[in-house]
Amino acid sequence: MKRSSTVRGSAVPAKYELIADDIRQQIASGELIPGDRIPGESSLIEKYKVSPPTLRQALQVLRSEGLLDARHGIGTFVRAPRQKVRRDAARYQWEKDRVRLPESERRATGSTERDTGVTVSDLRFSARYSVIGADERIAGLLAVAVGDRVLQRDYRTMLDHEGMPLNLSTSYLSYELAAKNPELLNDSNEPWPGGTQHQLFTIGVEVDRVDETISTRPPTVAETEELDLSTGVSVFVVQKRTIDTTGRTVEFSDVILPGDRTELAFSTKLNRWDAR
Repeated sequence: MKRSSTVRGSAVPAKYELIADDIRQQIASGELIPGDRIPGESSLIEKYKVSPPTLRQALQVLRSEGLLDARHGIGTFVRAPRQKVRRDAARYQWEKDRVRLPESERRATGSTERDTGVTVSDLRFSARYSVIGADERIAGLLAVAVGDRVLQRDYRTMLDHEGMPLNLSTSYLSYELAAKNPELLNDSNEPWPGGTQHQLFTIGVEVDRVDETISTRPPTVAETEELDLSTGVSVFVVQKRTIDTTGRTVEFSDVILPGDRTELAFSTKLNRWDAR
């Protein structure tokens, strides 16, 4: 892929970047609005005086950003903006601080509302529980034997007006651990006020830390369909381990986040040098 060149120390944008930026600005200014069909390929090639591959590269950039949607045999359209989600490390301390609050306060808002700024009334939530036998991966993570019962929990949260989930989350808990509170085995109790940390609190578990490993990859066909991803959009894959105060992994989650509407924010405090 041709990238920006450098002349006399200054970066010169490639032609496809200039085209993408021009169309991006038209969307930002309202000149193009959601649902508008952008001009056809031949018209854009004439307008920007570029080759077909250069134009297609520009449009691919905008599709990967979730700004355009190509409909086979019809054309390319401006896509309605999707809800942005900002996840940061402080979300878990925020959840822990709420564990001891009254249920009415815990039920009023949750992590999704914190990450998006929307209200409970804007959201639809679904959960599906199943009991599975632990495979080698899950057995190793939860320190159970292969074949031991594990509670698998599939979560989906979506905005009413969007109709697709904000992410795809699958969580795993030792069945023996969860069964200490039978209410934790019933998916009709979701959304649980206070989330996973409060669920663990009900069985005497205090969370010490949450470890997350994040990678990116192209989505599967199923992920593309369920998250309604444009061609070229990658997903973040978050592997999340919830660890209690004894160092035991009490919950593990696979979370798939759409790359076109997710922002991951990190702040790392560094030790200061001794004053000299």
